[in-house]
Amino acid sequence: MKQYVFTIIFTATVTFVLAWAVWRLALKYKLYPGIRERDVHKNPTPRLGGLAMYLGVLAMFAVSAQHPFFAIVWTNPQQIWAILGATTLIVLVGVADDLWDLDWMIKLGAQFLAAGVIAWFGELQIYSLPIGGLAVGSSWVSFTLTVFSIVVVMNAVNFIDGLDGLVAGVCLIANSVFFAYSYLLWRDQGASTYFNLASLIAAVLIGACIGFLPLNWSPAKLFMGDSGALMLGLLMACSAIAVTGNLNPAVVGDNDEFGRSQLLGAFIPILLPVVVVMLPLLDFGLAVVRRMSKGKSPFSPDRKHLHHRMLDMGHSDRDAVLIFYAWTAIVSLAFLLMYIGTTEEWPGDYLLGVAFGVVGAAACLVVTLTPSRVRTASPSAHSPRLEPAR
Repeated sequence: MKQYVFTIIFTATVTFVLAWAVWRLALKYKLYPGIRERDVHKNPTPRLGGLAMYLGVLAMFAVSAQHPFFAIVWTNPQQIWAILGATTLIVLVGVADDLWDLDWMIKLGAQFLAAGVIAWFGELQIYSLPIGGLAVGSSWVSFTLTVFSIVVVMNAVNFIDGLDGLVAGVCLIANSVFFAYSYLLWRDQGASTYFNLASLIAAVLIGACIGFLPLNWSPAKLFMGDSGALMLGLLMACSAIAVTGNLNPAVVGDNDEFGRSQLLGAFIPILLPVVVVMLPLLDFGLAVVRRMSKGKSPFSPDRKHLHHRMLDMGHSDRDAVLIFYAWTAIVSLAFLLMYIGTTEEWPGDYLLGVAFGVVGAAACLVVTLTPSRVRTASPSAHSPRLEPAR
Protein backbone atom coordinates (compact mmCIF):
# COMPACT_ATOMS: atom_id res chain seq x y z
CA MET A 1 0.00 0.00 0.00
CA LYS A 2 2.92 2.37 0.66
CA GLN A 3 3.87 2.17 -3.00
CA TYR A 4 0.36 3.17 -4.02
CA VAL A 5 0.48 6.14 -1.62
CA PHE A 6 3.82 7.13 -3.16
CA THR A 7 2.27 6.85 -6.63
CA ILE A 8 -0.59 9.19 -5.70
CA ILE A 9 1.63 11.76 -3.94
CA PHE A 10 4.28 11.76 -6.68
CA THR A 11 1.77 12.12 -9.51
CA ALA A 12 -0.17 14.82 -7.65
CA THR A 13 2.99 16.83 -6.94
CA VAL A 14 4.31 16.66 -10.49
CA THR A 15 0.90 17.47 -11.94
CA PHE A 16 0.39 20.46 -9.66
CA VAL A 17 3.82 21.96 -10.41
CA LEU A 18 3.40 21.45 -14.15
CA ALA A 19 -0.19 22.75 -14.10
CA TRP A 20 1.00 25.94 -12.40
CA ALA A 21 3.80 26.27 -14.99
CA VAL A 22 1.41 25.66 -17.90
CA TRP A 23 -0.99 28.25 -16.50
CA ARG A 24 1.72 30.88 -16.19
CA LEU A 25 3.17 30.18 -19.64
CA ALA A 26 -0.27 30.13 -21.26
CA LEU A 27 -1.06 33.54 -19.80
CA LYS A 28 2.34 34.95 -20.76
CA TYR A 29 2.16 33.80 -24.38
CA LYS A 30 -1.64 34.04 -24.68
CA LEU A 31 -2.06 30.36 -25.45
CA TYR A 32 -5.81 30.34 -25.05
CA PRO A 33 -8.78 30.80 -27.38
CA GLY A 34 -11.13 33.73 -27.22
CA ILE A 35 -14.54 33.58 -25.58
CA ARG A 36 -16.97 31.70 -27.80
CA GLU A 37 -20.72 32.01 -27.92
CA ARG A 38 -21.22 28.68 -26.16
CA ASP A 39 -18.70 29.35 -23.35
CA VAL A 40 -19.78 29.90 -19.73
CA HIS A 41 -16.66 31.61 -18.42
CA LYS A 42 -16.31 35.38 -18.74
CA ASN A 43 -12.55 35.76 -19.12
CA PRO A 44 -10.22 33.95 -21.57
CA THR A 45 -8.91 30.91 -19.70
CA PRO A 46 -6.14 28.51 -20.80
CA ARG A 47 -7.37 25.03 -21.67
CA LEU A 48 -4.05 23.20 -21.58
CA GLY A 49 -4.35 21.64 -18.13
CA GLY A 50 -4.63 18.21 -19.71
CA LEU A 51 -1.05 18.56 -20.90
CA ALA A 52 0.16 18.94 -17.30
CA MET A 53 -1.91 15.94 -16.22
CA TYR A 54 -0.48 13.87 -19.06
CA LEU A 55 3.10 14.76 -18.14
CA GLY A 56 2.36 13.87 -14.51
CA VAL A 57 1.03 10.47 -15.59
CA LEU A 58 4.01 9.97 -17.90
CA ALA A 59 6.46 10.86 -15.12
CA MET A 60 4.95 8.26 -12.78
CA PHE A 61 5.12 5.52 -15.40
CA ALA A 62 8.75 6.47 -16.04
CA VAL A 63 9.46 6.04 -12.32
CA SER A 64 7.60 2.73 -12.25
CA ALA A 65 9.82 1.39 -15.03
CA GLN A 66 12.88 1.89 -12.79
CA HIS A 67 11.46 0.65 -9.47
CA PRO A 68 11.59 -3.09 -8.68
CA PHE A 69 8.23 -3.05 -6.90
CA PHE A 70 6.48 -2.04 -10.12
CA ALA A 71 8.22 -4.73 -12.18
CA ILE A 72 5.12 -6.94 -12.18
CA VAL A 73 3.20 -4.51 -14.41
CA TRP A 74 6.18 -4.28 -16.76
CA THR A 75 6.27 -8.04 -17.35
CA ASN A 76 4.24 -7.24 -20.46
CA PRO A 77 5.83 -3.94 -21.58
CA GLN A 78 4.01 -4.01 -24.90
CA GLN A 79 0.75 -3.40 -23.05
CA ILE A 80 2.14 -0.39 -21.17
CA TRP A 81 3.70 1.12 -24.29
CA ALA A 82 0.44 0.71 -26.20
CA ILE A 83 -1.50 2.50 -23.45
CA LEU A 84 1.04 5.32 -23.27
CA GLY A 85 1.20 5.61 -27.06
CA ALA A 86 -2.58 5.85 -27.33
CA THR A 87 -2.65 8.36 -24.49
CA THR A 88 -0.02 10.49 -26.23
CA LEU A 89 -2.03 10.47 -29.45
CA ILE A 90 -5.25 11.49 -27.77
CA VAL A 91 -3.54 14.25 -25.75
CA LEU A 92 -1.89 15.73 -28.86
CA VAL A 93 -5.21 15.78 -30.70
CA GLY A 94 -6.89 17.21 -27.61
CA VAL A 95 -4.32 20.00 -27.29
CA ALA A 96 -4.79 20.88 -30.97
CA ASP A 97 -8.55 21.00 -30.43
CA ASP A 98 -8.17 23.13 -27.29
CA LEU A 99 -6.16 25.65 -29.29
CA TRP A 100 -7.85 25.58 -32.71
CA ASP A 101 -11.22 23.74 -32.39
CA LEU A 102 -10.77 20.72 -34.67
CA ASP A 103 -13.63 19.18 -36.60
CA TRP A 104 -15.44 16.54 -34.54
CA MET A 105 -14.78 13.88 -37.19
CA ILE A 106 -11.03 14.32 -36.74
CA LYS A 107 -11.34 13.93 -32.98
CA LEU A 108 -13.58 10.88 -33.28
CA GLY A 109 -11.21 9.26 -35.77
CA ALA A 110 -8.30 9.83 -33.37
CA GLN A 111 -10.30 8.27 -30.55
CA PHE A 112 -10.97 5.10 -32.54
CA LEU A 113 -7.32 4.97 -33.59
CA ALA A 114 -6.13 5.31 -29.99
CA ALA A 115 -8.56 2.64 -28.81
CA GLY A 116 -7.44 0.39 -31.66
CA VAL A 117 -3.79 0.75 -30.64
CA ILE A 118 -4.64 -0.40 -27.11
CA ALA A 119 -6.78 -3.32 -28.24
CA TRP A 120 -4.54 -4.50 -31.09
CA PHE A 121 -0.95 -3.74 -30.11
CA GLY A 122 -1.47 -3.75 -26.36
CA GLU A 123 -3.73 -6.81 -26.47
CA LEU A 124 -5.79 -5.27 -23.68
CA GLN A 125 -9.20 -6.58 -24.64
CA ILE A 126 -12.48 -7.80 -23.18
CA TYR A 127 -11.97 -11.54 -23.52
CA SER A 128 -14.66 -12.71 -21.12
CA LEU A 129 -17.53 -11.56 -18.96
CA PRO A 130 -17.70 -12.96 -15.42
CA ILE A 131 -21.13 -14.54 -15.82
CA GLY A 132 -20.89 -18.30 -15.68
CA GLY A 133 -17.55 -18.19 -17.49
CA LEU A 134 -19.05 -16.49 -20.56
CA ALA A 135 -16.32 -15.91 -23.16
CA VAL A 136 -16.42 -13.41 -26.01
CA GLY A 137 -17.10 -15.33 -29.19
CA SER A 138 -14.14 -14.37 -31.38
CA SER A 139 -11.08 -12.18 -31.52
CA TRP A 140 -12.83 -9.69 -33.80
CA VAL A 141 -15.80 -9.45 -31.46
CA SER A 142 -13.43 -8.90 -28.56
CA PHE A 143 -11.49 -6.24 -30.48
CA THR A 144 -14.64 -4.41 -31.60
CA LEU A 145 -16.26 -4.52 -28.15
CA THR A 146 -13.07 -3.19 -26.56
CA VAL A 147 -12.63 -0.33 -29.03
CA PHE A 148 -16.22 0.84 -28.73
CA SER A 149 -16.12 0.60 -24.93
CA ILE A 150 -13.02 2.80 -24.75
CA VAL A 151 -14.44 5.39 -27.17
CA VAL A 152 -17.76 5.56 -25.30
CA VAL A 153 -16.09 6.10 -21.92
CA MET A 154 -13.77 8.75 -23.37
CA ASN A 155 -16.68 10.74 -24.75
CA ALA A 156 -18.80 10.20 -21.65
CA VAL A 157 -16.15 11.79 -19.46
CA ASN A 158 -15.53 14.58 -21.97
CA PHE A 159 -19.23 15.43 -22.25
CA ILE A 160 -19.58 16.36 -18.56
CA ASP A 161 -16.64 18.77 -18.67
CA GLY A 162 -18.73 21.91 -18.37
CA LEU A 163 -18.23 23.31 -14.85
CA ASP A 164 -15.16 24.22 -12.83
CA GLY A 165 -13.81 21.19 -11.00
CA LEU A 166 -16.54 18.84 -12.24
CA VAL A 167 -14.60 16.26 -14.24
CA ALA A 168 -11.51 16.29 -12.01
CA GLY A 169 -13.61 15.78 -8.87
CA VAL A 170 -15.92 13.13 -10.33
CA CYS A 171 -12.96 11.19 -11.73
CA LEU A 172 -11.11 11.53 -8.42
CA ILE A 173 -14.05 9.95 -6.57
CA ALA A 174 -14.67 7.31 -9.22
CA ASN A 175 -11.04 6.22 -9.41
CA SER A 176 -10.76 6.13 -5.61
CA VAL A 177 -13.67 3.70 -5.44
CA PHE A 178 -12.35 1.68 -8.36
CA PHE A 179 -8.90 1.54 -6.78
CA ALA A 180 -10.40 0.08 -3.61
CA TYR A 181 -12.36 -2.42 -5.69
CA SER A 182 -9.40 -3.63 -7.77
CA TYR A 183 -7.17 -3.83 -4.70
CA LEU A 184 -9.71 -5.93 -2.80
CA LEU A 185 -10.37 -8.08 -5.85
CA TRP A 186 -6.72 -9.07 -6.14
CA ARG A 187 -6.69 -9.79 -2.41
CA ASP A 188 -9.72 -12.06 -2.73
CA GLN A 189 -8.09 -13.93 -5.61
CA GLY A 190 -5.29 -14.90 -3.27
CA ALA A 191 -2.64 -13.24 -5.42
CA SER A 192 0.91 -13.19 -4.08
CA THR A 193 0.94 -9.41 -4.59
CA TYR A 194 -1.93 -6.95 -4.61
CA PHE A 195 -0.15 -4.85 -7.22
CA ASN A 196 -1.70 -4.86 -10.68
CA LEU A 197 -2.11 -2.67 -13.75
CA ALA A 198 -5.69 -1.64 -12.97
CA SER A 199 -4.83 -0.44 -9.48
CA LEU A 200 -1.72 1.39 -10.74
CA ILE A 201 -3.70 3.29 -13.39
CA ALA A 202 -6.38 4.18 -10.84
CA ALA A 203 -3.77 5.44 -8.36
CA VAL A 204 -2.03 7.50 -11.05
CA LEU A 205 -5.35 9.09 -12.06
CA ILE A 206 -6.18 9.87 -8.43
CA GLY A 207 -2.87 11.72 -8.15
CA ALA A 208 -3.36 13.58 -11.44
CA CYS A 209 -6.84 14.77 -10.39
CA ILE A 210 -5.63 15.84 -6.93
CA GLY A 211 -2.76 17.80 -8.46
CA PHE A 212 -4.99 19.52 -11.01
CA LEU A 213 -7.99 20.41 -8.85
CA PRO A 214 -6.42 23.40 -7.00
CA LEU A 215 -6.13 25.32 -10.28
CA ASN A 216 -9.43 24.04 -11.64
CA TRP A 217 -11.66 24.74 -8.62
CA SER A 218 -14.16 27.55 -9.08
CA PRO A 219 -13.23 30.13 -10.22
CA ALA A 220 -10.91 28.07 -12.41
CA LYS A 221 -7.55 29.43 -13.49
CA LEU A 222 -6.96 26.50 -15.83
CA PHE A 223 -9.20 24.07 -17.73
CA MET A 224 -8.15 20.51 -18.56
CA GLY A 225 -9.67 20.79 -22.02
CA ASP A 226 -10.39 17.87 -24.31
CA SER A 227 -6.83 16.66 -23.84
CA GLY A 228 -7.38 16.08 -20.13
CA ALA A 229 -10.96 14.80 -20.23
CA LEU A 230 -10.30 12.35 -23.08
CA MET A 231 -7.12 11.12 -21.38
CA LEU A 232 -8.99 10.47 -18.13
CA GLY A 233 -11.71 8.56 -19.99
CA LEU A 234 -9.17 6.54 -21.94
CA LEU A 235 -7.18 5.46 -18.89
CA MET A 236 -10.29 4.76 -16.82
CA ALA A 237 -11.56 2.47 -19.58
CA CYS A 238 -8.18 0.69 -19.70
CA SER A 239 -8.26 0.19 -15.94
CA ALA A 240 -11.75 -1.30 -16.05
CA ILE A 241 -10.95 -3.60 -18.98
CA ALA A 242 -7.78 -4.80 -17.25
CA VAL A 243 -10.04 -6.10 -14.45
CA THR A 244 -13.43 -7.01 -15.84
CA GLY A 245 -12.43 -8.28 -19.27
CA ASN A 246 -10.10 -10.90 -17.83
CA LEU A 247 -11.82 -11.76 -14.54
CA ASN A 248 -12.15 -15.36 -13.47
CA PRO A 249 -15.81 -15.95 -12.53
CA ALA A 250 -14.69 -18.28 -9.74
CA VAL A 251 -13.68 -15.17 -7.80
CA VAL A 252 -17.27 -14.36 -6.96
CA GLY A 253 -17.97 -17.64 -5.21
CA ASP A 254 -20.48 -20.37 -5.95
CA ASN A 255 -22.24 -21.31 -2.75
CA ASP A 256 -25.96 -21.02 -2.21
CA GLU A 257 -25.99 -17.96 0.04
CA PHE A 258 -27.61 -14.99 -1.65
CA GLY A 259 -24.76 -12.69 -0.65
CA ARG A 260 -22.29 -14.85 -2.58
CA SER A 261 -24.56 -16.21 -5.27
CA GLN A 262 -23.50 -16.35 -8.89
CA LEU A 263 -26.46 -14.12 -9.80
CA LEU A 264 -25.38 -11.23 -7.57
CA GLY A 265 -21.66 -11.73 -7.37
CA ALA A 266 -21.08 -12.22 -11.07
CA PHE A 267 -22.73 -8.97 -12.05
CA ILE A 268 -20.92 -6.73 -9.55
CA PRO A 269 -17.54 -6.87 -11.35
CA ILE A 270 -19.35 -5.71 -14.50
CA LEU A 271 -21.59 -3.14 -12.85
CA LEU A 272 -19.08 -1.39 -10.60
CA PRO A 273 -16.77 -0.17 -13.40
CA VAL A 274 -19.90 1.13 -15.17
CA VAL A 275 -21.40 2.65 -12.03
CA VAL A 276 -18.31 4.75 -11.26
CA VAL A 277 -18.85 6.54 -14.57
CA MET A 278 -22.63 6.22 -14.53
CA LEU A 279 -23.35 9.95 -14.56
CA PRO A 280 -21.03 10.66 -17.51
CA LEU A 281 -22.49 7.68 -19.40
CA LEU A 282 -26.05 8.81 -18.66
CA ASP A 283 -25.29 12.35 -19.81
CA PHE A 284 -23.55 11.04 -22.91
CA GLY A 285 -26.45 8.75 -23.84
CA LEU A 286 -29.06 11.46 -23.36
CA ALA A 287 -27.01 13.92 -25.41
CA VAL A 288 -26.60 11.51 -28.31
CA VAL A 289 -30.31 10.64 -28.40
CA ARG A 290 -31.33 14.28 -28.02
CA ARG A 291 -29.10 15.57 -30.80
CA MET A 292 -29.66 12.76 -33.29
CA SER A 293 -33.44 13.00 -32.83
CA LYS A 294 -33.13 16.57 -34.08
CA GLY A 295 -31.03 15.52 -37.05
CA LYS A 296 -27.82 16.97 -35.58
CA SER A 297 -24.40 15.50 -35.02
CA PRO A 298 -24.13 13.67 -31.68
CA PHE A 299 -21.11 15.88 -30.96
CA SER A 300 -22.75 19.24 -31.69
CA PRO A 301 -22.74 21.43 -28.53
CA ASP A 302 -25.90 22.39 -26.67
CA ARG A 303 -26.93 23.54 -23.20
CA LYS A 304 -29.02 20.59 -22.08
CA HIS A 305 -26.45 18.53 -20.25
CA LEU A 306 -27.28 17.47 -16.70
CA HIS A 307 -25.08 20.16 -15.20
CA HIS A 308 -26.78 22.81 -17.36
CA ARG A 309 -30.17 21.61 -16.14
CA MET A 310 -28.98 21.99 -12.55
CA LEU A 311 -27.94 25.57 -13.26
CA ASP A 312 -31.38 26.23 -14.76
CA MET A 313 -32.96 24.82 -11.59
CA GLY A 314 -31.26 27.55 -9.61
CA HIS A 315 -28.08 25.88 -8.39
CA SER A 316 -24.85 27.82 -8.37
CA ASP A 317 -21.91 26.34 -10.25
CA ARG A 318 -20.37 25.04 -7.02
CA ASP A 319 -23.65 23.58 -5.78
CA ALA A 320 -24.12 21.67 -9.03
CA VAL A 321 -20.57 20.32 -8.85
CA LEU A 322 -20.99 19.22 -5.23
CA ILE A 323 -24.23 17.40 -6.08
CA PHE A 324 -22.43 15.53 -8.86
CA TYR A 325 -19.74 14.62 -6.35
CA ALA A 326 -22.39 13.33 -3.93
CA TRP A 327 -24.15 11.27 -6.58
CA THR A 328 -20.90 9.71 -7.78
CA ALA A 329 -19.62 8.92 -4.29
CA ILE A 330 -22.77 7.47 -2.80
CA VAL A 331 -23.89 5.34 -5.73
CA SER A 332 -20.43 3.92 -6.44
CA LEU A 333 -19.81 3.26 -2.74
CA ALA A 334 -23.12 1.38 -2.55
CA PHE A 335 -21.93 -1.04 -5.23
CA LEU A 336 -18.53 -1.34 -3.59
CA LEU A 337 -20.29 -2.35 -0.36
CA MET A 338 -22.25 -4.94 -2.32
CA TYR A 339 -18.99 -6.41 -3.60
CA ILE A 340 -17.50 -6.44 -0.11
CA GLY A 341 -20.67 -8.12 1.12
CA THR A 342 -20.35 -10.94 -1.40
CA THR A 343 -16.77 -11.66 -0.34
CA GLU A 344 -17.33 -11.32 3.41
CA GLU A 345 -20.39 -13.59 3.38
CA TRP A 346 -22.82 -10.96 4.63
CA PRO A 347 -26.41 -12.24 4.89
CA GLY A 348 -28.46 -11.35 1.84
CA ASP A 349 -31.00 -9.25 3.75
CA TYR A 350 -28.28 -7.31 5.51
CA LEU A 351 -26.40 -6.75 2.26
CA LEU A 352 -29.43 -5.41 0.43
CA GLY A 353 -30.38 -3.32 3.44
CA VAL A 354 -26.99 -1.61 3.44
CA ALA A 355 -27.08 -1.01 -0.31
CA PHE A 356 -30.61 0.40 -0.33
CA GLY A 357 -29.82 2.44 2.77
CA VAL A 358 -26.90 4.10 1.02
CA VAL A 359 -28.93 4.76 -2.12
CA GLY A 360 -31.78 6.12 0.02
CA ALA A 361 -29.36 8.45 1.78
CA ALA A 362 -28.19 9.63 -1.62
CA ALA A 363 -31.78 10.39 -2.66
CA CYS A 364 -32.41 12.32 0.57
CA LEU A 365 -29.20 14.28 0.09
CA VAL A 366 -30.05 15.23 -3.47
CA VAL A 367 -33.59 16.26 -2.52
CA THR A 368 -32.23 18.34 0.36
CA LEU A 369 -29.78 20.15 -1.89
CA THR A 370 -32.26 20.77 -4.70
CA PRO A 371 -33.90 24.21 -4.68
CA SER A 372 -37.64 24.20 -4.13
CA ARG A 373 -38.21 26.47 -7.09
CA VAL A 374 -36.33 27.77 -10.08
CA ARG A 375 -34.46 30.94 -9.30
CA THR A 376 -35.96 34.02 -10.92
CA ALA A 377 -33.62 36.26 -12.79
CA SER A 378 -33.52 39.37 -14.88
CA PRO A 379 -33.66 38.90 -18.65
CA SER A 380 -29.94 39.61 -18.97
CA ALA A 381 -29.06 37.07 -16.27
CA HIS A 382 -31.42 34.54 -17.80
CA SER A 383 -29.44 34.21 -21.00
CA PRO A 384 -28.64 30.58 -21.81
CA ARG A 385 -25.50 28.92 -20.55
CA LEU A 386 -24.02 26.99 -23.41
CA GLU A 387 -21.67 24.05 -23.31
CA PRO A 388 -18.10 25.26 -22.83
CA ALA A 389 -16.63 22.21 -24.55
CA ARG A 390 -13.39 22.46 -22.65
